[in-house]
Amino acid sequence: MIYEFEVPGEIVGKARPRMNTRTGRAYTPTKTKLYEYGLRQWFCMNYPNFKQIENRIKVSIVAYFDIPKSTSKKKEAEMLNQSISPTKKPDIDNITKIVLDSMNKFAFKDDTQVTKLEVEKKYATEPKIYVKIEEY
Repeated sequence: MIYEFEVPGEIVGKARPRMNTRTGRAYTPTKTKLYEYGLRQWFCMNYPNFKQIENRIKVSIVAYFDIPKSTSKKKEAEMLNQSISPTKKPDIDNITKIVLDSMNKFAFKDDTQVTKLEVEKKYATEPKIYVKIEEY
């Protein structure tokens, strides 16, 4: 079983839980919640009759970042040829965390099933995230 989809737009990394000073409770920041919800929506739109994967899983994630506007033509060409990779936020581990958390109980029962992981950051003309989840 393979699930494969792309989500256009700026990439958001998983933010740390915040603390409410009045109640003393931890909460997930709104931006993180909305991005997780958006990833789930794209998944459900592409696979309306999905079944959770029950065995071990390989996940491949490619995060495509926008090229900065002030970049020279020469440097832009290098970025598109993958000679230069993005070394900016969000960190690769936060990208992984938000994708796996959003797919929990949807594509798979729990992210403990993930035994192989490939994550890459690249430059592209349009920002997007590509996710491939496969049973192996």
